[in-house]
Amino acid sequence: MPERQRSERTHQPRRPAGALVLLPLALIAVITVADVLSPPDIHLGPLLVVAPAITAAFAGTRLTALISVLAVAALTVIGVMRDGLTTANHLTQIAALIVVSALVVVFCAVRGRHARELVQVRSVSEAAQRVLLRPLPARVAGLRIASVYLAAEAEAQIGGDLYAATRTATSTRLLVGDVRGKGLPSLSDAALLLGAFRAAAHLQTGLPELAAHLDASVSWDSAETESFITAVLLDIPDDGGEIQIVNCGHPSPLLLRDGRVRALDPSRPAPPLGLGALAAVPYQPDAFGFEPGDRLLIYTDGVIEARDSTRAFYPLTERITAWDGEQPAVLLDHLRTDLLAHAGGHLGDDAAIVAVERLPGA
Repeated sequence: MPERQRSERTHQPRRPAGALVLLPLALIAVITVADVLSPPDIHLGPLLVVAPAITAAFAGTRLTALISVLAVAALTVIGVMRDGLTTANHLTQIAALIVVSALVVVFCAVRGRHARELVQVRSVSEAAQRVLLRPLPARVAGLRIASVYLAAEAEAQIGGDLYAATRTATSTRLLVGDVRGKGLPSLSDAALLLGAFRAAAHLQTGLPELAAHLDASVSWDSAETESFITAVLLDIPDDGGEIQIVNCGHPSPLLLRDGRVRALDPSRPAPPLGLGALAAVPYQPDAFGFEPGDRLLIYTDGVIEARDSTRAFYPLTERITAWDGEQPAVLLDHLRTDLLAHAGGHLGDDAAIVAVERLPGA
């Protein structure tokens, strides 16, 4: 799982606190005493159904069933003490309480089963993420790297956005991409591209050749589905020279230097991977300076397309200047918190962000 990723966990229902358990017991006792002491024409016994209903809100099946049995027993005691269970009214009340309590217990059992299934789904999702989105190295060849992934699907830890890094003999190569669509259905295309990149990134001599290889891989598999992937490929040399970037229809990376932000726009944009053969446009790399102390921010469109309550997009370029001096991991932590706050805690699309810093003196 990526080092900077944080996600909520779904667990089995916890054991209720003692104070919560005392609440339905106290209700049963109070209602029973009040009913016994009330005039003959006042019947408070039906209120005992509140006890199992409240218990179901915080407890599991067993405790809810126990409270239900106690509620039925209490109503039986009320009937015995008032008229000896000889009236149809008390018998009907007891039967109704038994039926309602049984339904509450069944609801708890179904809810518990769904909770266990959700835990299994989360486990499978996390396993898939560990296989596909392997953690990027925190330090490699004079670079400091951090990443964060935010899935739009509520119960998924991974969707259609992706990133990967690999080493060549003289450089570090990065891939950040965004599959058409979002959520779990886009996993297949993401897995295909990541596998192709990891297999060929250290073999292809240049980024144009690597981009062509990845485009052919995606095109071969998506001939019938008509899917495509926007992506940006980076080659960062170890000797401190200019970095090479091939942008395939993806948002431009941002360069942070001395408190200023510059978008590394391509001089000749390439089509998304999977559409290269249709466009018949050769891939053209662009060279940019990347000096010690500089930071690169590579992201997917789920970041800049996040909207707030007024439908305004997230102003990424404006916000990141406030954290320009931070290390990549700290920068992404601030960015993640600010992005979720802007979007009201939930993104409409998957979002992946990778931050890279060239270390001084590397």
